[in-house]
Order: sequence, then structure tokens, then C-alpha cells
Amino acid sequence: MSPVDTAWLRMDGPGNAMMIVSVMATDTPVTVADLRQVIATRLLCFPRFRQRPVEDPLGASWHDDNDFDLDAHFVVTKLPEPAGRTELEELAAELASERLDPSRPRWQVHFVERYGTGSAWVMRLHHCYADGIAMIHVLLSLTEQDPAPAMARATGGRRRSDAPRGLTAELLPVLNWVEQLAQPAEDILESALAEGASLLESGVHQLFHPDNAATLARQAGGMIGEFAKVLMLPDDPPTPLRGRLSGTKRIAWSEPLDLKEVKTVSKALDCTINDVLMATVAGALGAHLREAHDFDTRDLVLRASVPVNLRAAEEPMTLGNKFGLVFVDLPIGTRNPLQRVYTMHDTMRALKGSLQPPMTLMVLGAMGLIPGALQAPAVELFSRKGSLVTSNVPGPQSPLYLCGQRISEMYFWVPQSGSMGVGVSILSYAGKVFIGMIADRELIADPQQVVDRFGPEFERLLLSATVGVLGLREMELGREKERVVRKKKATPAKKRRARQAKRPVGST
Repeated sequence: MSPVDTAWLRMDGPGNAMMIVSVMATDTPVTVADLRQVIATRLLCFPRFRQRPVEDPLGASWHDDNDFDLDAHFVVTKLPEPAGRTELEELAAELASERLDPSRPRWQVHFVERYGTGSAWVMRLHHCYADGIAMIHVLLSLTEQDPAPAMARATGGRRRSDAPRGLTAELLPVLNWVEQLAQPAEDILESALAEGASLLESGVHQLFHPDNAATLARQAGGMIGEFAKVLMLPDDPPTPLRGRLSGTKRIAWSEPLDLKEVKTVSKALDCTINDVLMATVAGALGAHLREAHDFDTRDLVLRASVPVNLRAAEEPMTLGNKFGLVFVDLPIGTRNPLQRVYTMHDTMRALKGSLQPPMTLMVLGAMGLIPGALQAPAVELFSRKGSLVTSNVPGPQSPLYLCGQRISEMYFWVPQSGSMGVGVSILSYAGKVFIGMIADRELIADPQQVVDRFGPEFERLLLSATVGVLGLREMELGREKERVVRKKKATPAKKRRARQAKRPVGST
């Protein structure tokens, strides 16, 4: 197992289980036999899902489960009446609070044959198997429609030479440092030996070439500087979003937002879709703190730990973890929606090209190489610097079908580590934006109260943007009218001056 995946395997704690939880639903029913056949043929074609991780003194490794039984991983369950969203949220929360059996491959699909007018299923996967991006690809591979074209459209059809989302071309060489951390330990040793042979073959003097030395020094200095900067970040301020964790989760999701409306707002305000959505989340959290806890949010800024994909564009999909993290300031205390989105825009623009994502991936790899007893304090050191985990994944914009039935809802949550106990997931799919929350019950007993604010907060931003744009247009129209009036008033005077200029000197 790679050092990064080993770090995630050992990150389970009493307050948080390192599981990615996803929920999907269809408009019309799916049969048990059909879905079981899809899992047997399309999921188990990945050998990793027949393997379980086993820790050893040197780290961890993958072992085939010789007694693999699909019935232990594909569980059929029923929801209590009326078998609607509330009941499905409760099932997802219950499953998110349960640990996966370490004696088996650590994943499960819980299938609900009747959910509303259709069906639903909850999938749990330990983070050491895959990160959020890889899991989305796995889930899409279960559908009848080939996910590759849909994902290409969702990401704008980037070319192979493009940088991963959120990274600039200048950072691509840095990824060479951390690329091998996603490889098993024996592959790292083999690569190191190969690099050593190549170095001797090409000549040691190449290493000390002024250009190469300068580049290496600059990259090393940037990574060390970023690491020091993160270490020096103060702990996030105490709020009701931080506290002792019970390990019992609560899950809720809101009505989806219209992606076209989100795009319209982003264009009107000259910012990104992510700026708009993150500002909406910040507004909802601020309103929750003020109204549910009577908490003073003036000038309050909280940090969110945001995963950043470090896979190259169109890189062949592989399981495992290849992402970094960046700490993002959320303007929780800013009540004006326009001011909040512009503050968010400035924050995200300042982080563009940041070395935090590759630096954190390197730190995760280092954690997987050190003794497990030393990892927990290191994880806690970083987790205290934020209050929540926020993930934003662009999903396919074409409708997907499973067993011939259209997928109508799609949610997922990445785990929170250390003492963090709140997570917000944002996923765009088929023209809609699905936002969900997972939280420890000691921090947010009813996350539905928070997610119900996402829609109204976005409507406030939409209204403010509309009024602002219309106001600017009215001002422009007013200025244009003033220019026309001034021109009309000035025309007779100009004509008189022109006539006077044509008269002979001395004439009256």
C-alpha cells in the first residue's frame, strides 16, 4: 500500500471513521437482482474491491480475501414509512456512524428498493481505497452511459497538457516530488534505484547544473515555506462548530440549486461558480450560528479544509489517493451577500498556484512512513487549524442511468479527520447543484436546520446580484441620457459659433 493510502488507513479515530459515504437515488424502481448483477460485473472488475488492507510494522499492504462473499457487501434494507428523504437521511447517518468490518474488504452498498417513487442506495468506502474523485469515477462506471464524455463536458474538455484543476503550469514540476508517494513502498525503492542508475548514467554534474539547481532550490524553498506557513496558522477560534466528538453522525441535504442560476450569478459578479457556492455555504453557517446559538459572528472567519485534485487532466483513472488540501478562509461573519462573495473571490484568487496541496500530499505520504503512534498527534495538529471540510466536485452534466433507470439525486461526503466534525459536500450533476452536510451530533444535532438555509442564502445573493446589475444599468442609462441632453443643448451654441466664424471680419 502506498504511504498516502497507509496514512488514511491509520487515520480512523474515536470521533471519525475514515469513510467516504455516498447516496444516490433513481426516479423509478431498480430491482435487487439487477443492481446486484451490476455490482458483481462492474464493481468487482476492480481487483481492489476483493482485497482488504492489513497493517504491519512497516506500514500496510493489500491482501486478497479468499473468503470473499458479495452478500456481506451488498445489503438490502428497507426504510420505515413513508420511505422518504428524512428516512433515507437517517439511514445514511446511521451507516456513517458504523465502522466497516476490518476482517473483510472495507466497503458496503446498502440498497433501498423503495425510496419515494424509485430506489436508493448508500455506499460506504474506506478512504484508503480511493479519494473522492476516484470514487466518483467508480460510481460512474456502474452506469450504462460511458462516464468519460460526461466528465469531459463537466470539466470543459481540458486537454491532456492542461494542469489539474486549481494548479498552475508552474506547479507541475512540484508534483514530480510527490508522484511516488502514491506508489507502494517497493515501487518507491525500485524507482529510487532506477533514478540512481539514471543519475550515474547521465552524469552527476547534471544535478549541479545552475538551472537545475536553481529550480530545485526554488521548489524546495517554496514547499518548506508553505509547510512553515501552515504550521504557524493559529487554531481556528472556538465556536459551536468545534467541540468534543461523539462519533455519531447526522446527515442532511437541501433541495438542489439550479446550476444555470449559479452560473448567471458568477458571470454577473465576474467570479467563479466555486466562489458563489462557497460564499453561500459561509452565509448559511453564519446564519446558523447567529440564530441557533445566538453566537456573535462579527468579523468571524473560519477555515475550511478543501481537497484539491492533483491528478493530471485526463489521467487514466486509478484507485488510491492523489489529492492535497488547502485551508480556505470562510467569511462567516460577513452578512452582506455581495461583500461575502467578493471576499471569497479574493481569497480563492490569492490561493491560486498555492503549494499547499502538493505540500499536504507530501506530508500525508510522510505520515504513512512514520510509526503509527506518531501519526495521530500530527493529524490533530493540522485538524485544529480548521472547523470543517468542504469538497466541491464537478460531476457529469448529462443524466446517468443505472439498470435503465435515471439517477435523480447524487450526494457524497468525505470524512473529517482529527477533531473536525463538520463536512459540507457540493456536487454538480445534470444541471443541478446538490449540497449536503454531515456533522457530529454534539456539534450540529439537526443539520437540516443548516442545509435549509442554503437555498435562501443563494436567493439573497441572486437578488443582490440582480439589483446590483440593474442598478449599474440604470446608472449607465442615466449617464447616457445626460450625455444626449448636453449634446442637444450644446448643438445650437456650436452652430452659432460656426456661423460667426464664417462671417467676414468687421461684418455685423
